[in-house]
Amino acid sequence: MLFRRPFSFTIRKSSDALFVHRNTPKNNPKIPFVFSPENMKRSQSIIARYPKQYKKAAVIPLLDLGQRQLGWTSISLMNYVAKMLDMPEMRVYEVATFYTMFNREPVGKYFLQLCTTTPCELCGSTEILKTITKHLGIKPGQTTPDNKFTLVEVECAGACVNAPVLAVNDDYYEDLTPESTLKILKGLEKDDLGVPGPQGGRKSCEPQGGLTSLLEKPYGPGDYLQHSPPFLPLQQMLSSRLNIIRQLSFGFNRPYHSATAHISKTIFDPLDSFPKRHLGPSPQDVSLQLTTLGFSSLDKFIESAIPASVLSKKSLNIPNGALSESELLRTLRQIIAENKVLKSYIGMGYAGSITPPVISRNILENPGWYTSYTPYQPEISQGRLESLFNFQTVVTDLTGLDIANASLLDEATAAGEAMIMAFNASRNKKKTIFVDKGIHLQTIECLRSRAEGFGIDIVVGDANQSAVDMHKDDLMGVIAQYPASDGSVTDYTSLAKHLHSNSSLLILATDLLALSLLKPPGEIGADIAFGNSQRFGIPLGYGGPHAAFFACVDEHKRRLPGRIVGLSKDRMGADAFRLALQTREQHIRREKATSNICTSQALLANMSAMYAVWHGPEGIKEIARKINGLTTMLADIVVQAGYKVGNDTWFDTLTIKCPANKIVASALDKGINLRQVDDETVGITLDETVTKSDFFDICSIFSNETNLTEHFKQSFPSYLRRTSPYLTHPVFNTHHSETDLLRYINHLQSKDLSLVHSMIPLGSCTMKLNATAQLIPLSWPEINALHPFIPQHQAKGYTKLLDQLAVDLAEITGFDGVSLQPNSGAQGEYAGLKTIRAYLKSKGQQHRDICLIPVSAHGTNPASAVMAGLRVVTIKCDQKGNLDLVDLQSKAEKYKDELAAVMITYPSTYGVFEEQIGKACEIIHEMGGLVYMDGANMNAQIGLCSPGEIGADVCHLNLHKTFCIPHGGGGPGMGPIGVKKHLKPFLPDHPIIKTGGEQAIKPISAAPFGSASILVISWAYIKAMGIDLVYLSNFALLNANYMARKLSSHYKVLYTNNHGLCAHEFILDVRGFKESVGIEAIDFAKRLQDYGFHAPTMSWPVNGTLMIEPTESEGLDEIDRYCEALISIRKEIEKIENGTWPCDVNPLKMAPHPLVDLLNEPWDRPYTREQAGFPLSYLKEKKFWPSIARVDDSYGDLNLVCSCRPVETIE
Repeated sequence: MLFRRPFSFTIRKSSDALFVHRNTPKNNPKIPFVFSPENMKRSQSIIARYPKQYKKAAVIPLLDLGQRQLGWTSISLMNYVAKMLDMPEMRVYEVATFYTMFNREPVGKYFLQLCTTTPCELCGSTEILKTITKHLGIKPGQTTPDNKFTLVEVECAGACVNAPVLAVNDDYYEDLTPESTLKILKGLEKDDLGVPGPQGGRKSCEPQGGLTSLLEKPYGPGDYLQHSPPFLPLQQMLSSRLNIIRQLSFGFNRPYHSATAHISKTIFDPLDSFPKRHLGPSPQDVSLQLTTLGFSSLDKFIESAIPASVLSKKSLNIPNGALSESELLRTLRQIIAENKVLKSYIGMGYAGSITPPVISRNILENPGWYTSYTPYQPEISQGRLESLFNFQTVVTDLTGLDIANASLLDEATAAGEAMIMAFNASRNKKKTIFVDKGIHLQTIECLRSRAEGFGIDIVVGDANQSAVDMHKDDLMGVIAQYPASDGSVTDYTSLAKHLHSNSSLLILATDLLALSLLKPPGEIGADIAFGNSQRFGIPLGYGGPHAAFFACVDEHKRRLPGRIVGLSKDRMGADAFRLALQTREQHIRREKATSNICTSQALLANMSAMYAVWHGPEGIKEIARKINGLTTMLADIVVQAGYKVGNDTWFDTLTIKCPANKIVASALDKGINLRQVDDETVGITLDETVTKSDFFDICSIFSNETNLTEHFKQSFPSYLRRTSPYLTHPVFNTHHSETDLLRYINHLQSKDLSLVHSMIPLGSCTMKLNATAQLIPLSWPEINALHPFIPQHQAKGYTKLLDQLAVDLAEITGFDGVSLQPNSGAQGEYAGLKTIRAYLKSKGQQHRDICLIPVSAHGTNPASAVMAGLRVVTIKCDQKGNLDLVDLQSKAEKYKDELAAVMITYPSTYGVFEEQIGKACEIIHEMGGLVYMDGANMNAQIGLCSPGEIGADVCHLNLHKTFCIPHGGGGPGMGPIGVKKHLKPFLPDHPIIKTGGEQAIKPISAAPFGSASILVISWAYIKAMGIDLVYLSNFALLNANYMARKLSSHYKVLYTNNHGLCAHEFILDVRGFKESVGIEAIDFAKRLQDYGFHAPTMSWPVNGTLMIEPTESEGLDEIDRYCEALISIRKEIEKIENGTWPCDVNPLKMAPHPLVDLLNEPWDRPYTREQAGFPLSYLKEKKFWPSIARVDDSYGDLNLVCSCRPVETIE
């Protein structure tokens, strides 16, 4: 019978697969693809062959490389290549569908492509096709059942002279006959490839009878060439051309240094380099500043500002640094491509959440929100204060408690704060805390860490009446999880009553979303509630940042840790928000503070508050009901499949008894992470991101048959169901369209001064540029969508990035090891001191518990020392602001047997590089103590000196200062620590993912790497600056000294070195004006608002003074404007001094002047409206207006209101 087929037989059968993608179980985007380590190296080599701007040309070889690894070109492979090359996915699809070399569906081990075009058909390809189909039992377009062979026809193989032709994978078999074809097939069945090429005796495509042309000897190198003079080497030629270009290019060279930070060094270097965008002063600015200071060069200036004994002897080495902004983003993409973004239902305090785009775009990605400072100046901070007030209202409403703070760092550290609060409530008399075993594991370990410093005993068990009664005489309280880590929901009402009868507290860790359905802690009888607000619209971020919440009953409000936003009145009687009860905080109470907390998570709290505003009470409840309903349906399906659900009650979490290893592995195959509790138990926590498809994927892990019944049976007792209203204030019931919320967000933003308006020269706060290119990646799912407890092989990109950051920070600081876990500067201090104590204990010197701290130290220093179980002894400073070495020596000798450490800030908090810092370190070391250096002022040291070289044993870094993580209006921050070699074994560990050394201290934070996602910012900053990091400190010092010199003829600069120079900040002494005309530092702060500026740091480190830190990011124009404002204020004071204006009614005492004040009638002041609102002429064109008049601080503390008033009280 004649073998006939249509010409397009194979094409027609495969056309749908060739040109249209439809998801199938074997080919869909949920099936992950990544290059193997070996192929990743090959891919980088391939990309490197192309100019950077044309790297998209690597698409075909990368697709081919992926196909060789996978065997075919899946949709995941195409998406992966698109990400690597920064290409739209559609462009890659077009390539893969156009070139038939890419197999869009799986193929067998041997891919047979038979040419059946006319030349091959005339030479017998039809017989070859019959031979193949008969032997293998398949037709074109089919694959053998054993997946060994796939057969297709192709229209041309490009080897017509050697027809018939069969391609087997990469090899061509030519001059085929049915007999030779059968031999090849039988060989392939045994994985014997035989000898590819012509099968009829020819070596190539020569005539069958042998060669008839090209018989002569081919030419060799140099044959028949005319000799001529040698050419210039290419590099020499280019160098010559570039020298000419440099001479002709305006501004190509900079006069103030040779290894310029501002320019490309060759014509091939990228032009979007970062240093020239980060550093504020221009070359002309630098020349003018140096001239003003009397120096001929930047080097001469630095030699006079920093003692020779302190200056570093080595140069910075930043591997792969000085990336342009475009290179930076491409490099980061390549690194994080190694992360696997799977669906994670691990729970343990972290759950998937949907960030509304209107919030992501207009808060998280908005410099008007993320570059502002902590709202200590309420008149120019009303927007974020109102938003934080909303956050507090969310917390108090949902927890049913009386008062909440404006966020803490994370759930585990909040648990520590709750424990210490209970300890203080017992007047430090009771020292036992009972912790229910249902608490998250990381929280228990952080509690153990915090308890050590206070001598608190932790008992872990079932929190029931009989268990706690065993410890009642010494019991300060009970901490339980509601709902528990295993998902169960327990009623603690009777336990609360029993504890209160014993003057003990009930503390509940809880979930805000669950509390929209569950009876709130306050109604159960809890005294304190805390938790993580992450599932209110905040990405997972591999652990953070997220805003912890904390609330308590009114009785304990003055022990509440962290910042509290309260409602007060301004000078004109209008409502005004402010930070309340500040006398509790560490910057005032120091070692007597209730907590060392300073930086919190304001930006994330604002996002969570807006999430509640966006959804409102009904929307929140709807989300909670969906999650609870899905969890209930899943429980039914799991039971139907023959498994047992371990918890009888639940909100969103099930604990399932099953062969855990098998189930977890099966889940991974489907792109899902579950929590493996033990060999016989897995945990599943559902969240608002779960779609119908996701749910079916989860169900299929346990059962092939899914019978869904959408019923919402009760998953916890009716007596635990919430009946009380919440979020009743209009703010939560108004802004539910995007238009409305967008306007509300913008309305609040318009009230706040940030770096988008003007410089914020707060001393010791380092308010510098937060570059857009370094913040963009926070919105990438490879950065923000990873659960902190996923298997490490899914976070290889993070591992590589964090390792590089740790290496760079160690290089910069001169240390041998780095821990990235502490998620604030205060946490870094605590971690460093705990590391010192662990080291001393290993030497049998645990009795050493004295910490020497200068009077000039940050308030967190003594507070952290107390938390670490140390006793604080204060060291004096001399009249020049230096550490008093005599007093240091005396007290070090006095306590030599008990001395554990000294805490020193360098440069000093007085803004001076002390010459005797090395001697101070020697004194402590000689007495057996260790040196802790506070890294708050590290912005003055980079590349010029380093803590490790100076003599410190450990130092924390404020990445939200020196390394460009935004302040966010009061957080987030990060405070990693660097240590010398002898302290490395003691760096913090974590119970889920190992991070510490052999003798590691217990964890400091809830997540292994703290707020891991924002570490990307510091990595990016360092890699973008490269070795030019040294110029940031150069310019920070130069800007500060220029300002100090310019203002010195109008104000007294309090501390300088022997050359009359300060470090990166300086102190203006304005105390004399209080004595002469009653003008105080706070009056300067308020009057500067009328000039469109934020105040310097007030009354710290010296009471009644102003401390100014301009940073390296500010250019000369802005610095001059700030100086001009301060000089203008000095002239205003002269008018008070000479009697033109009275001491009580003048522009300073009445400042600030909002528009409503200037328009108020009658105007009966001795100065004009113009003098009030436009003290300098340029303000008429560009001015930021305070939104309220001066706030009455006393009224706010005496009439404390910290959450939105009930609707019925609103006029």
